[in-house]
Amino acid sequence: MTKRARSTILWLVAVAALVAIVSVGEIATAPSPAAGGALAGNPSLDPGTPLSHAAPDFTLTDQFGRRVSLHSFVGRVVILAFNDSECTTVCPLTTTAMVDAKRLLGAAGAHIQLLGIDANPNATAINDVRAYSRAHGMLYQWRFLTASLPQLRRVWRDYGIDVTITQGQIDHTPALYVIDRKGKERRLYLTQMSYASVPQLGQLLAQEASSLLPGHPRVSSSLSYAQVPPIWPRTPVRVPRAGGRTVRLGPEGSPRLLLFFATWDSENSPDLGAQLEVLNGYRPATEADRLPALTAVDEGSVEPSPGTLPKFLRSLSHPLSYPVAIDTSGRIADGYEVQDEPWFVLISPSGRILWYYDVATQGWPSLAALTDQVHAALTHVSPVTPSLGAGAPAPLALLHRQANRLLGAESALIARLRSLRGYPVVINAWASWCMPCQEEFPLFAAASARYGRQVAFLGANTQDVASEAQAFLARHPVGYPSYWSTIGQLAPLTPIVGLPTTLFIDRAGRIVHVHIGQYDAQGTLNEDIVSYALAGA
Repeated sequence: MTKRARSTILWLVAVAALVAIVSVGEIATAPSPAAGGALAGNPSLDPGTPLSHAAPDFTLTDQFGRRVSLHSFVGRVVILAFNDSECTTVCPLTTTAMVDAKRLLGAAGAHIQLLGIDANPNATAINDVRAYSRAHGMLYQWRFLTASLPQLRRVWRDYGIDVTITQGQIDHTPALYVIDRKGKERRLYLTQMSYASVPQLGQLLAQEASSLLPGHPRVSSSLSYAQVPPIWPRTPVRVPRAGGRTVRLGPEGSPRLLLFFATWDSENSPDLGAQLEVLNGYRPATEADRLPALTAVDEGSVEPSPGTLPKFLRSLSHPLSYPVAIDTSGRIADGYEVQDEPWFVLISPSGRILWYYDVATQGWPSLAALTDQVHAALTHVSPVTPSLGAGAPAPLALLHRQANRLLGAESALIARLRSLRGYPVVINAWASWCMPCQEEFPLFAAASARYGRQVAFLGANTQDVASEAQAFLARHPVGYPSYWSTIGQLAPLTPIVGLPTTLFIDRAGRIVHVHIGQYDAQGTLNEDIVSYALAGA
């Protein structure tokens, strides 16, 4: 997407919006060759929306300053993505999958054209698209196109790409189109913030492209489309270490600080090497203040090649005094909830995430600031479920005793709502794979502790896998239970169009307010609870 995965809408919303735009022509009904139960059940992988309509033409400028038109690629299958030229989140995952797709087709890859169109209104120069292409080892593997902002806006509109700037951060629809040899759009994918699913997406794109080429050339990959399980911080694991040997990650009886990065972070953080060297000074602080040891983790799953990291480390003026682990599968980044790069994350002795810091949006912290924040996170860990105290109403006290449990499906949720008639209810719809849900969970934990004697709080775990939801609740404790549901099952309450969504229900069982999107501040959530849940109390 862009510098941070801040979008608060479910990808289904974007699908609906894009389909509304592209459905002027006839919609194809043939299923994808890769369609199946595993694919349909993988929340980290979009199976794609079938299309059948002429792709809007354009003429833009590539990373070498050459003019490029879509119609010049008639006769080839085009994989077209909209990427932020300064992106450190979803876009590098998407472009890695694009390169994988072409490689998986072997010699037939010569009939595939990879195209990118810049979706950053603040970085539209040729140097911007060239820098991204060079950093990701794609300078000669694709054509990354840009133009004047008015020209780009026309292309964005034609392809249904929404680009917004919020608090200085850029968000855009993470759309990827497959266009056939006659210039028709055949499938639309919305790419996800999941490192481990990148090889699956590459295979999915390769299979779609193969279905559009003569003879349907073989795709040299046979991955399952089932969701790849993350490696959680609570899971002991050994991973390769730069320079040889291995590094042990997971619970060790003491906290641990990790820094996730990739060498291409230097595109937006030119001092990446220097900052990694500055962190050599963190080790003395750990010994003096008993702070957790530092381990860096290179996200090898999206590096241009296995040789990129060793070359980068050799270029440093001083060797790093802390180990650099290599996440070759992306499962560690997913399990440690990495949503941007570089990304600090502090893990408790039991494997719980205590604190994280997004360098891409907040800048590199000084050593003093880093040690202060780590020390504060270790010192001020909130209780998991603070007591409601004596005298709490029995139905609300029961909710509190069931905190962090996943109780049942939608029918059980409806029955629970009936039993709570007479109390105001706040329902938060969330999913374990939803980053905005993760960010707002501490706000709901605090709100349920403050208002839990007056308001019934419930969670609706939506479009999720039960085991992943339970693991999420173990890492993000709140003072109430959740029920498993789907978007369709929640429709009798209200249409759910995005995650997270919060419903406010009055004492008579009527929905009086729906908040779509993430709560960014405790005060905002508390104000809505007072205004809608406690109104008239």
